[in-house]
Amino acid sequence: MRCTPVQTDVPARLDRLPWSRFHRLVVIALGITWILDGLEVTLAGSVAAALQTSPRLQLTAEQVGLTGSAYLAGAVLGALFFGHLTDRLGRKRLFNVTLGVYLVATAATAFSWDFTSFMLFRFLTGAGIGGEYAAINSAIQELIPARLRGRIDLAINGSFWVGAAMGALLSVWLLDPEVLGPDMGWRVAFGSGAVLGLVILYLRRFLPESPRWLMLHGRPREAEQVIGEIEARIAADGKVLEPVKATLVLGETHKTTMLSVARTLLRAYPGRTTLGIVLMAAQAFVYNAIFFTYALILSRFYGVPAEKVGLYILPFAIGNFLGPLLLGPLFDSWGRRQMIVTTYALSGVLLALTGWMFHAGHLDATTQTAMWSVVFFFASAAASSAYLTVGECFPLEIRALTIALFYAFGTLFGGVGGPWMFGVLIEGGSSGEIMWGYLLGAALMIAASLVTLKLGIAAERKPLEEIAPPLSSR
Repeated sequence: MRCTPVQTDVPARLDRLPWSRFHRLVVIALGITWILDGLEVTLAGSVAAALQTSPRLQLTAEQVGLTGSAYLAGAVLGALFFGHLTDRLGRKRLFNVTLGVYLVATAATAFSWDFTSFMLFRFLTGAGIGGEYAAINSAIQELIPARLRGRIDLAINGSFWVGAAMGALLSVWLLDPEVLGPDMGWRVAFGSGAVLGLVILYLRRFLPESPRWLMLHGRPREAEQVIGEIEARIAADGKVLEPVKATLVLGETHKTTMLSVARTLLRAYPGRTTLGIVLMAAQAFVYNAIFFTYALILSRFYGVPAEKVGLYILPFAIGNFLGPLLLGPLFDSWGRRQMIVTTYALSGVLLALTGWMFHAGHLDATTQTAMWSVVFFFASAAASSAYLTVGECFPLEIRALTIALFYAFGTLFGGVGGPWMFGVLIEGGSSGEIMWGYLLGAALMIAASLVTLKLGIAAERKPLEEIAPPLSSR
């Protein structure tokens, strides 16, 4: 526990670092989380039919739905539980623990012997992924220089769709009855995530603890040592490091409790809390509602065979990945508020247009996929910016738990409400009713852009400590 004031230049030294091999390692070793989630979600949807025909499991449609709910429930509880531990025990310790939970659980899923075991392992897999979100987003934002934080964070969040594309391609091959047996394809599919995770667990051995976390938890000497080692690695590559002058004075170490988190969110930053809730709720509803019912639309209204759905998900995933990747630099140059307003508003307008064209009968399976790819080129950047916003707009001491709280809210709102509502609309078989569902999603995205216009934060190229001073700063 730190009692006397401490002056540190650690944040300034981190933010002035040139882009290097160290930062690429951070992106690869930590950013894989979103790829794993995209892989898991897509595989789970793609193997639904295989789980029903599996000689061993023979799940009903209701049981398949329950396993999806178990994954989401695990993600929510895992985010909250591990998010709290991440703020208390450190980023490095927890991002290794959460990846370990995911590895064991997804490997165990491949060996499930009945419905109960399958649902339990899916719950634990979700808990690992949910915990990863809190630990990983905290570490990435604290290690990436301020001038690059927006584009890197968006690109990493958008990599969910790299995993989705991998899952779509894997499902086409693994679920082909001529390649693997009916009870083997889905097992290999889930086991592939564990193999990828093992590689990443090895890479994470070379990542240090966040110096920002160390300096805020009474360990300034360790923070100095870590940043010194990072600087030495970069200087060894022949890069010149500019001297820094900015310093931060820290007082007594802040002890994080749920009461202090609530006080910070509701009393110190009510506007930012409102903004985070609106951004997360809007994107979660639109994403989960449309993505989780995508296969139903293709099969019911366009007659696409179940084994071919993965081929239509691929271009959809590419559009979702390219949006954050190509638009990300503008969040650092043009500005956070401007780009969030633009991407949310464009997503809403294009979503409404697509819904009308669907109802009017102007689309087929190919053009529907093309329209969705355009809509989510912007919506993906918007969704990624929501995670960026809730990560950088609150003090470092509660960053992981704050990310977890907003993630949990978005997952519950979008993961439960959205797919359920659209499932009911699709079951009714009326394109007009489905169009109204799309218009609701469009209205939420446009409303979020208007809220951002009023409450948005100009966080571009600013140190995290300037956007939200640490609770222990003097």
